[in-house]
Amino acid sequence: MTREWLLKRNCSLTPRQLASAYLLLCMGSFGIALVFVVAGIWIVLAFALVEMAAVGAALLHYARHALDCEHIALSERCLLVERVRGRRTERIRLDPHWVRVLPPASRRALIEIESRGTRIAIGAFVTDARRQELARELRRELGGASFLS
Repeated sequence: MTREWLLKRNCSLTPRQLASAYLLLCMGSFGIALVFVVAGIWIVLAFALVEMAAVGAALLHYARHALDCEHIALSERCLLVERVRGRRTERIRLDPHWVRVLPPASRRALIEIESRGTRIAIGAFVTDARRQELARELRRELGGASFLS
């Protein structure tokens, strides 16, 4: 039997919704700039271009990281931790019989998972309370013998 946890960012807009919002924002900004261009004030269009480029860059960064997550899968043979950060995916396989779970030492600290010299910090996308709960769940699923308190 496999037990899984998915820890992801709390994002209010998906990348597709973000693109639609940006398109509407551009239409509004360039629409107003067009009124000024017709009146002969070209500089407004230049400022609108700079503004939309800056907003576009910020939204692009947001969109690249909106789907960041941590996926943890525990089976009898393997504890798999998969971390997605932008376009990069990292997969770490650990032997569940040698895993130690170190709960967050303080508020905002991450959960440390350690096995045979490999140490991974997880829980970056969830609240402090959820991190504590996840540490307890991992301990319970792995069994109490291989953990530090």
